[in-house]
Amino acid sequence: MSEQTTEVEPSEKGRGGFFGHPWGLANLAGVEMWERFSFYGMQGLLAYYIYYSATDGGLGMTEAAATSIVGAYGGLVYLSSVIGGWIADRILGAEKTLLSSAILVMIGHLALAVLPGVAGLAVGLICVAVGAGSLKTTTSTTVGDLYEEGDNRRDAAFSIYYMGVNIGGLVGPLLTSAVWGWKGFHWGFGLAAIGMAAGLIQYLAMRHHTLTDEGSKPTNPLSRRERTVWAIAIVAVVLVIALIVSLGLIAAESLANIVVVLTLLTAIFLFGTILKSKQISGVERSRVYSFVPLFFASAVFWSLFQQQFTVVAIYSDQRLNRDIFGFELPPSVVTSINPVFIIIFAGVFAAMWTKLGDRQPSAPVKFALGTIIMGFAFLAFIPFSGGGANSVPFLAIVLVLFLFTMAELCLSPVGQSLATKLSPHAFHSQMVALYFLSVSLGSSLAGSLSSFYSTDNEVPYFLIIGLASIAVGIVLFLVRKPILKLMAGVK
Repeated sequence: MSEQTTEVEPSEKGRGGFFGHPWGLANLAGVEMWERFSFYGMQGLLAYYIYYSATDGGLGMTEAAATSIVGAYGGLVYLSSVIGGWIADRILGAEKTLLSSAILVMIGHLALAVLPGVAGLAVGLICVAVGAGSLKTTTSTTVGDLYEEGDNRRDAAFSIYYMGVNIGGLVGPLLTSAVWGWKGFHWGFGLAAIGMAAGLIQYLAMRHHTLTDEGSKPTNPLSRRERTVWAIAIVAVVLVIALIVSLGLIAAESLANIVVVLTLLTAIFLFGTILKSKQISGVERSRVYSFVPLFFASAVFWSLFQQQFTVVAIYSDQRLNRDIFGFELPPSVVTSINPVFIIIFAGVFAAMWTKLGDRQPSAPVKFALGTIIMGFAFLAFIPFSGGGANSVPFLAIVLVLFLFTMAELCLSPVGQSLATKLSPHAFHSQMVALYFLSVSLGSSLAGSLSSFYSTDNEVPYFLIIGLASIAVGIVLFLVRKPILKLMAGVK
């Protein structure tokens, strides 16, 4: 493999064969498109699979258990980004970790499709979560590696990459929903596995465009002694988790709260490890400090946004009128609304950031806008509250999810790009993992917060959460100048 990477010309970063960007961007956007096809195709069915009755093909658990599992799973996806970042930085390098993760995702979807009951759910979700989290970290890192430091195309590249991701996010739930209605849940999960297989084939065919010197080897490789210590620690953790699960010591309703705590502890540990390291310079350390308030703002944003798969899933099933032109749409179709808007507007945002160049809003301002708009999205639920089953017009959820999208485009692709800009060299992938840890915290909080939601208390639920998010955004905007100073030249 080392011989192969030496053949990649350094000038590859300057080429613009794919809409003014390197062809490696096309490959990475493509593999993430297929991975998101499988990921969201499965996740669109997940809550319903868990709480629908056995006669309807589900597992027959409670709604509280379903939203907690979905929140914990979403948190685990992004929590495992730390695993992917660590493996990339210390063992395999970003590109090989990316390939290995894609294979693991496909195995997870196959488990959901083939293995019955709770066993299939557990094996499938763990494999998909670990694989998808690692894949997201390493694809983002590898996208960043395609560009030289200071290249103004980087934010635009992440928006293009994000648009490819959301093509998969659009088509996946639509097709798996259709297969669910036709043949049942397991056939829908099987289609998700086929999508990930297609992504692997495409990635391997274009792999030579993606290999770079930065991504082909670990930036901070383990010593032989460290490998032994880590191997023992990993085996011990796996055995403890297996014992806890086999003894039934954890209730499904508590899973999201557990992941919230684990994510916070992991984030504190990782921030501390990076900041105390002697391998980073003073400027790099200042930039890491600047990421702390942005990390928490991002977590607040995602705690609202990821409720698409918890509260909004139940809302779509029980409150939404899905009768369109005489056809009743499955509730999982709502999952595809946000990607439609992303596909329409991601290119607009990419062009806007490129056109503005150095005059575009700074990252703290973009983060503030994202959290404020997200708060207004939750307030937009209030006018439709208080009705009965199927009383909310479909257009209402379209409006709400439009606001979700505007908030997302202000924060999410910018957050991934910012993590690559602020990352110390020795912790290249792990800094990107820190951004995904904020998504993990938000995703698991989405499961925890859902326990307070019911159709009887919609107004206070949406009001409190919406106003809290707006308040966080306003505070972040007010402290933008000190954050920019810590960012030491990065905007």
